[in-house]
Amino acid sequence: MAMSWTRGIKHVAVPRHAAQLVETRCLAIASKAKKGGKGGAADAAKTPALTKELKSTTVFGANILKEGSDPKIQPDSEYPEWLPSLLNKRPVLSELRRKDPKTLPYEDLKRFVKLDNRSRIKENNALTAKN
Repeated sequence: MAMSWTRGIKHVAVPRHAAQLVETRCLAIASKAKKGGKGGAADAAKTPALTKELKSTTVFGANILKEGSDPKIQPDSEYPEWLPSLLNKRPVLSELRRKDPKTLPYEDLKRFVKLDNRSRIKENNALTAKN
């Protein structure tokens, strides 16, 4: 149907290049395959080499703005006190089940209840699932 419509346009007083624009397809062009294997050496040459000094003073990839630069790493005294505590590993459910719930700290007890409920829900869903 589209082709018949464009053929009709050619017979009307429309410039030839305009009709050709309507007839052309707009397909995505696939990227050309790299020659010479997997291209590991070519990729290594394209990435800029960063100095150790620059790596240790800048947080790369943290800039979310179009214009601007990556933030500099500040001394530990500039960060809030609670920030390093985010790196502490929290106990997993199997570890919490081995301990006595009466001796657990409040945060670990909350985590135990949440993880235990989640595991029971998953078990019930697996049992009632249609095969």
